Amino acid sequence: MMSYVKIGIIVNTHGIKGEVKVKNFTDDIDRFEELDYILIEDDGEMKKFHIEGIRYAKSLAIIKFENYDNINDIEHFKGRDIYIEKTQLRKLPEDTYHVFDLIGLNVIENGKHIGKLVDVNQNAYQDIYIVKTEEGKIIQIPAVKSFVKSINLQKGIIEVELIEGMIQ
Repeated sequence: MMSYVKIGIIVNTHGIKGEVKVKNFTDDIDRFEELDYILIEDDGEMKKFHIEGIRYAKSLAIIKFENYDNINDIEHFKGRDIYIEKTQLRKLPEDTYHVFDLIGLNVIENGKHIGKLVDVNQNAYQDIYIVKTEEGKIIQIPAVKSFVKSINLQKGIIEVELIEGMIQ
């Protein structure tokens, strides 16, 4: 069975010639230029859409798919997620992880379970790990070496060292 990774969402159409505006979920908007095709779920199955052209407007990618030449052909894809196959993923540098690999990992400090990583907020400065405790509290941990000591995907653990006041 093929595994897929969500990399964006079609937020709207663009013009009348079958182009779509795509919000990118990756940290590099130019990522789309490396792809020959993307996948969109349609009628319960993943369908390939070959990329004919790509350009950018502000923070959005404007993508033209082959054989979709009219707004009416593409309009029903508004709001749909865009995927790639896991085999299309870039190889990451050491100590860099895909967000989907981190979600669900247990967060530990000094051997004590703090909670599970439920999301990663990405901003211009650093990622912020969103951790939900067993009590339902949300803790935000900057993903920097001074707080995140190690990540072990095989064991499913992120070891952290927090400062006073981070957990309330």
